This record gives sequence, C-alpha cells and structure tokens, in this order.
Amino acid sequence: MAGFDVVTEADSVRRNIGVALQDAAIDPLMTGQELLRLQAVLYGLPRSEHKSRSDELLERVGLSSAGGRRVGTYSGGMRRRLDLALSLIHEPSVLFLDEPTTGLDPMSRMALWDEIRRLNGEGTTVLLTTQYLEEADQLADRVAIIDNGRIVREGAPEQLKAGVGSPTLFVRVASDQEAAASSVLARFGELRPTAEGMLGVGLGGGAGEVSSVVRALDEQGVAVDHLELSAPSLDDVFAEATGHRLEGAESPAEA
Repeated sequence: MAGFDVVTEADSVRRNIGVALQDAAIDPLMTGQELLRLQAVLYGLPRSEHKSRSDELLERVGLSSAGGRRVGTYSGGMRRRLDLALSLIHEPSVLFLDEPTTGLDPMSRMALWDEIRRLNGEGTTVLLTTQYLEEADQLADRVAIIDNGRIVREGAPEQLKAGVGSPTLFVRVASDQEAAASSVLARFGELRPTAEGMLGVGLGGGAGEVSSVVRALDEQGVAVDHLELSAPSLDDVFAEATGHRLEGAESPAEA
C-alpha cells in the first residue's frame, strides 16, 4: 500500500493513506476548525502548520465561512466536505472514499466530484466505492464491479461499455401485454435485464431498427407507453454481469 508492506510497515501505511467513511464520526459540538486542528495533532503535524493547513483545507472544500461554526449546524453536504478535509490533513498519497456522495443534493455531489478530480489530478490515488454507476463512469480510470463479494467485471469504463456491444431499447407496455411484447422484442436481439415494469432488448442494428420494432409491436396489437434507446452504460455492464440492476434483486434463475 503506497509502496509499504501492510504487515511489517503498518505505521508508514497509516501515514500515507486517508479514509473518509460513509458515516462520518464527527463531533457535532466542535467547530470545523477545531476538528481539523485535532486531526493535525493526531497525525503529528508541526504545531506551526496547524492553523495554515486547517485554513487551506477549509477553503479548498468551500467551508471557510463555516469553519468557526459547530459541526452540528452543518448540512449533510457540508459534513461530507469536512470529512474529506479531515482525511487530507496529512496529505496522503492514497485516499479511500466510501460512498462519499450518498444522500447529497445534486449541487453538493458535483462539488465533491470536482474536488475528487482535482485531488487525482494532483497525484493522489483515489479508491472510491459507490453504488452510483454514473459516478464511477465520470470519475474512475478503472472500475471493478462487485456482486455478492466477487469482482465480476474489471477495466476502464469505456472498455467495459464497449464489451456490452449494442445499444439497449427500453420499452414500457401495459402489464397484461408484457409477455407479447417480450416475444416480439426477442426477434430483434437479446433481452436484457431492466428495472421492474420495463422491457429491454439489445439492438444490433442500432437506431435504424427502432421503427421495425415499433411496427412489429403494432402488428401484434401491443400499445407502447414509453420507448427509449440508450447507448451502452455502466448500468448495462452491471446488468449483463450480474443479471440484475438493483442491489438484492432476484437473479434470472431465482425469478
């Protein structure tokens, strides 16, 4: 880890990694500045650097004006940004982020994405766990998809998406017509796992086949409520690799 043996050089490993957990254990009665200075003490930074380093990190994560407030008054997004600052106090070369944007509003999520990109651009290796596949697609140079504790796909996002192949046509019909619609869609390609209430098929011919699918459905008396063609995404990679799109969903065999 960071060039050190995790057994024989554990102290060096700890000094070179930073961790921001999904549930941040932050004292709500302390201010942001106090927590950062405490973290600086715990990591053995020289006393002369405590204030400057704390102020620098508060500015970096957009909390300069809130640094003197108790953390109990912070919003969820502010707490996440402070937790990120705490994990950076000792300038780690490897940073672990455990679902850092879960529950954040869109603006807070984008702000955190920008900071992660900046850290990585400055040379910090970031290991990010997330359930948002769009987030992995946006941020990661390399992705590992884990299902039931096993890595089922691994590689660069573009490489993984290219492996899925054709785009997916998503179709929503009335529940009593799903069987008929599935039979029609199966003529045009492989049926793909989708969210409940939606049918999906891989179209080898791409957008040019959409009109043929619509005609075939119409000939069978199937009324289409919604139609959408989507280029391959990491959601498709996950579905192809695991057989489902939602954590805990049934596998095809169980269904």
